[in-house]
Amino acid sequence: AAVGGRAHLGAAPRVARPTVSHVGMKDLSKYCENVYETVRRPTRTVWAGKVPIGSEHKIALQTMTTTDTRDVAGSVDQIMRCADAGADLVRLTVQGMQEARACAQIKEMLLKKGYETPLVADIHFAPKVALLVADSFDKIRVNPGNFMDGRKTFEEKSYDDDAAYKRELEAMEELFTPLVLKCKELGRAMRIGTNHGSLSARTLGKFGDTPRGMVESAFEFARICRANDYHNFVFSMKASNPLVMVQAYRLLAAEMYAEGWDYPLHLGVTEAGEGEDGRVKSAIGIGALLQDGLGDTIRVSLTEDPEFELAPCRSLANNAVAAMESKSGVAPYEETFRNFQSYERRRGALPEQRDGDGDFDMRGLLHRDGSVFAPVTLKQLDEPAKLYADLGCKTAVGFPFKDIATVDSVVLDEVPAADDEDRRTVLRRLQTAGIAIVADAKALAAAPVPGAVAVMDLTDYSPGAALPEGALRLALRVTGAESEAELEKLKEQEAAVLLLDTAPGLSRVHASRRVFEYIQRWGLEIAVIHVVDVMEEAPTMTDFTISSGMQIGSLLVDGFGDGVMLKAPESTAPPFSLRQLSFAMLQGSRMRNTKTEFVSCPSCGRTLFDLQTVTAEIAKRTGHLPGVSIAVMGCIVNGPGEMADADFGYVGGAPGKIDLYVGKEVVRRGIPMEGACEALVDLIKEHDRWVEPSSEEAETEAPVAA
Repeated sequence: AAVGGRAHLGAAPRVARPTVSHVGMKDLSKYCENVYETVRRPTRTVWAGKVPIGSEHKIALQTMTTTDTRDVAGSVDQIMRCADAGADLVRLTVQGMQEARACAQIKEMLLKKGYETPLVADIHFAPKVALLVADSFDKIRVNPGNFMDGRKTFEEKSYDDDAAYKRELEAMEELFTPLVLKCKELGRAMRIGTNHGSLSARTLGKFGDTPRGMVESAFEFARICRANDYHNFVFSMKASNPLVMVQAYRLLAAEMYAEGWDYPLHLGVTEAGEGEDGRVKSAIGIGALLQDGLGDTIRVSLTEDPEFELAPCRSLANNAVAAMESKSGVAPYEETFRNFQSYERRRGALPEQRDGDGDFDMRGLLHRDGSVFAPVTLKQLDEPAKLYADLGCKTAVGFPFKDIATVDSVVLDEVPAADDEDRRTVLRRLQTAGIAIVADAKALAAAPVPGAVAVMDLTDYSPGAALPEGALRLALRVTGAESEAELEKLKEQEAAVLLLDTAPGLSRVHASRRVFEYIQRWGLEIAVIHVVDVMEEAPTMTDFTISSGMQIGSLLVDGFGDGVMLKAPESTAPPFSLRQLSFAMLQGSRMRNTKTEFVSCPSCGRTLFDLQTVTAEIAKRTGHLPGVSIAVMGCIVNGPGEMADADFGYVGGAPGKIDLYVGKEVVRRGIPMEGACEALVDLIKEHDRWVEPSSEEAETEAPVAA
C-alpha cells in the first residue's frame, strides 16, 4: 500500500531493542507518542507566572539576559527588548545575594512599566540564593550537577558501597527540600535542568558521563519534588553536542513513559555558538526532538544579544506546529533497526574505481565522512570563476581543484547541448578536479556527457537497464511515497547512490526513516543523499536554515544519511551560502569536519569578559583548523565540563583573567585578557595542532563560531 496517508494514532509505536533500566525491568521502547508522524507528547500544564507550559498550550519561547543582574536598569531594558521580540519567559543569572536582592527591584520595575513577562532565576551552587529569589521570580532553574556539589571537578568517585551513595542523596534531599516547599507554597515553577558538562561527581561515579547519568541526575531531584507533592516543574537535558542532547531527551521521555510521568520538556542545545553554525546546531538538536513531538518550551542559546535568539526560536516552533498540523506521516510499519538510545551511523558504500572508467576518477562522487552535492544551472556554467568559488574550489591559472570544503558532486538541472563547447569545458574541468557530474538519465541520453552519473526515478527503473551513452554510474531517486513492492527494486539495483527527495506533502523525517528501515532490513549498502528544497515554506535564509536543519538533522542524529543536497532560489540562498550550510549540517551532526569546531556559551551575567568580541577574535585567528575543537566559556559554571570534549579551552577564571585548558586539564591560569588569544594560539602550536592559514583564508571573512 502507498504510504502517504495519515498514520493511525491508535497504532502502537514500536522501536526495537527495549532496554533494562537500572531500577529494574522496564520497557523503554516508547519515547514519543507516534513514530509514524509528529504527534505532541501529552503533558500536564506547568505555570510560570501567567504563562502555561505544556502540550495543551503553544510552545513557549525563552531567552536569557547578558547583563549584570546587579545592573537593575540595564537588565530591565534588556528584558523589555526580549519581551517585545516575542519572549514568553526571560531568564537571569542569580549567583549571589546581591543579585537576588536586585531581582526584586527588577521585577517591581517591570511591573510598573506594564511588563508581566515571567522571570526565571538561573541558580548554580547557591541553595540559599534560590530561596531568596523565589520571593520575587516566577520560576527557578536548578542544576542537579552543582546545586549541592559545587564547582565542576573531574574527581572520580567509586560507589561500590551503596550506603555512601545513599548518604549523599539524603544530604541532597535535606538541602533541596526547603526550596521545593517554598516553590509549592508560593506557586513558583521550577526547571530541573541537567547539563552534560556539569554532572556531579556522584553521578559520574555511578553512571558515567552519559545520557543515562543525565537522566538519573534529574530524577534524583524530581523524586524529592514528588515526595513533597510538588509537580509544577519541567525537565531539561542540555548538551553542546546535539547527538548527546537528543539521546538524553529521548531517554528521559522513555523513562517518563515507563514511570507514568507527564512533566513538560524545556529544549535547548547549550553553548551552540553564534551565526549560522549556532542556528544549525540548535536546529539539529531541538528540531529532531520537535519532529518527535517532544518539547514544550525552547531556547536557542547563541553567542549574540538575547533578543536575536527569538527569531530562530520562533522558526523552530512554527516548523514544529506545521509538522503536527500537517498529519503528513506514513502508515504503520515495524521499525526494527533504529535505536533511539544510541548513535550508530549507517555508512553507505563508497564508489570504487573500475577498469572501464578510463580517465574519470569516480571515487570523488562521495566522501567517507559525509558528502555535499550542489545543484548547478546552465547560467552558472557561464561564469566559471564564480562557479568554482561557489563550489569551494581553489584555482590555479583558471583551473579548479578541490579544497577541504569543496562539494563532492554537482547535479545539473539541464545538460549543455552537445555542441556547447564552453559549458562542456567547465564540466570537464570539474571532473578533472575530482568533482562528479550528476544529471537526469533522459537528458544525458539526448546530450551525453562522458563520465557522468545518470539519475533515474526508482519507479521508472528496470533492473539491468542500460545507462545512457558515456554515463559510468547510476543514481536512483526515491520520494519515500513508494510502496514496499516498489522499494524492493532496490534489492536488484547497481546504483552508486540513492537521492532521497521526499514527495510534497509527506513528512521527510518519517518517510525517510521508513526507507532506511527497508534498506537495512534487506542488507543494502547503497549510500543515501538527502535532497531538500523547502524554500517555498522558508522566505528567509534563517527560516531555510532552521527548516532544513530540522529535517536533515533529525535523520542524521539517527545515523541515517551519507550527505546532503540543498536547493533554493539564488535570491534568498545563493550557492555559496548553500554550500556553507551543507557543510555546517554535516559538522553539526558530528560527521565531516571542514573547519574548527567552536563551543561557545551564550553569555550571561556571570560572564567575565566580552564574549561576543572575544569569540569573534578567536574564530578569526583559529577558524582554519579543521579537526580542532576550541571551547570559549565566559565562566566556570559549565565551562570545564562542557569543554571536556574540546581539544583546547578558553575560560574566564576571574575578571580580566583567562584560564587555558587542554582537554579537561587547566594548564595556564590567570592570563591577562589582552594576551590570552595569542597564548591560546601558542598552546595550539605547542601541541602540534597549528597550521598557518593560506593566503586565501587570511583574506576571507573569519569563520562563524559553532
